[in-house]
Amino acid sequence: MKYLLLPIVGLALALPQAANGQVKDDKAYCAELSSLYRRYVQNSPGRRFDVEAGYALENCQKGNTAAAIPVLEKKLEASGFSLPKEFKP
Repeated sequence: MKYLLLPIVGLALALPQAANGQVKDDKAYCAELSSLYRRYVQNSPGRRFDVEAGYALENCQKGNTAAAIPVLEKKLEASGFSLPKEFKP
């Protein structure tokens, strides 16, 4: 029984570190998407304010990447931009 418990404890200790790495990757990816959106889409001439994108940018700043990333990806792709490959999951 003791030998079965050891791998389970090891796995439990490793999971938070893996999840933390994913959070950092998501934050970096979200920041990159936000930067691209602001630079090339939001500030393009004749562009009106996009409320959905505004909420996504705000969510990204607050760390709510799960809500922000899909919206920013959609907005960038709809504007003809390719997504950054180095962050692509």
